[in-house]
Amino acid sequence: MRTPSQIAVDRALLLYVLHLVEPYGLMSDVKLQQLCFLCELQTFGKGFKGFHFEFFRFAYGAFSKDLDNDLLSLRRKERVENFTLSDRTKEEVIPLLLKAIEGVGANEKVKEIVDAVVAAYGPQDSGMITASVEAVELSTPQQPEFKIPIRDIVFHTTLLVPHRIDVQAEFTMSPVMLAKLNAAMGYDGKGAANL
Repeated sequence: MRTPSQIAVDRALLLYVLHLVEPYGLMSDVKLQQLCFLCELQTFGKGFKGFHFEFFRFAYGAFSKDLDNDLLSLRRKERVENFTLSDRTKEEVIPLLLKAIEGVGANEKVKEIVDAVVAAYGPQDSGMITASVEAVELSTPQQPEFKIPIRDIVFHTTLLVPHRIDVQAEFTMSPVMLAKLNAAMGYDGKGAANL
């Protein structure tokens, strides 16, 4: 279960991914899910935690219900229309997020990884990025030497459980910055979990 601060970080990073991918044109739910999965997987692989989305195997690669709910919530708050950031989001949320990243080692590293993933996979269409995700090989903690491509994993199997993954550092923000970011995203400060 994600904490309110983790939800705020997830929503801010989700908006950042949408900001980065905008120049590449057409976006879809499938492509966004795959991009965020790859961002999360890469950050974990490098010993960091940015996103806190649980993903499971879906017909089109990886899927997170939390990500889907966060996107819906941001749409209801009019911070995103379809997959395009509102002017307010571009003017308020993205600068606040970049300020929260600046000078914080773990946050800067997570940003570098997200930037690299979006640069590599953002130009791909949904079919290409899904094929890339399905080719990713995963293992379990019980059998780390046994790797299986996602395409061979049974549908609805859990792929990523962030709270079970040990990392050296996590994307964090001060309570003051979290409050500012929540307000900019349209949340009242009583908790990021409310719609």
